[in-house]
Amino acid sequence: MTSDTMTSAALTSDTAILTIAEAGPALETGARPVLILHGGGGPLTVAPIARHLSGTAHTLTPVHPGWDGTPRPAWCTGVDDLALLYLHLLEDRGLEDVLVVGSSLGGWIAAEMAVRDSARRITGLVLIDAVGVYVEDEPIADYFALDPRAAAGLSWHDPDRYYIDPAQLPADQLATRQANMATMRALAGDPYMHDPKLLRRLARVRQPALLVWGESDRIVTPAYGAAYAAAFADARLEIVPKAGHLPQLEQPEATFDLIDSHLRRTTTSR
Repeated sequence: MTSDTMTSAALTSDTAILTIAEAGPALETGARPVLILHGGGGPLTVAPIARHLSGTAHTLTPVHPGWDGTPRPAWCTGVDDLALLYLHLLEDRGLEDVLVVGSSLGGWIAAEMAVRDSARRITGLVLIDAVGVYVEDEPIADYFALDPRAAAGLSWHDPDRYYIDPAQLPADQLATRQANMATMRALAGDPYMHDPKLLRRLARVRQPALLVWGESDRIVTPAYGAAYAAAFADARLEIVPKAGHLPQLEQPEATFDLIDSHLRRTTTSR
């Protein structure tokens, strides 16, 4: 039995409503739950991961509050709020042996979830070109200060292929992009794209972590990724050639192979 539906899950404990795309074998069949967290570009940036994993796992891909026109509660003012929101989702749904996959901002949320996961519902992490920590010699590029062409140059291995001229976008798509960036600035703009305490706290995370990094990422460099990985108790860094900040889009097969291997490695016996 499989499902591929968009559902709205009311989390009354947080007075929030999440829009979640669920797909894959039903949890009742023993399928492993995988929570997939998007970055600033929105849920479309992780949709290929969800499609791939839904062949064997039960995927949950939420839209972060405030993205793509969804409501953001007044209390949701930081990435820590998103981390707690998703931990409460796992608790409310009774999910265990969860693999959390996060891209960029979503990777930061995943890391914040892991340091707070006292119930040990999470058994594995995949962070894809994640932001969220401060590395003294490897500053995060100031995305908010970049024009679209410069942002593409830092984000992609092949920027000419993936650059989209905002002037060519329909008005509604452009408005959505601008609103998404405004939400990201509100949640992660100060301090810029990191939690000053997170790097130190990662040593307490016991769940195996895989950090997947595009070789050509210049938003957060592979050296930044190496420092991130070194902070975990159990982590490894894998570099994807010919990819930038979103290797799941530029080099999907190589990225999926790494995720699949980590999925198998971290599944607990049932």
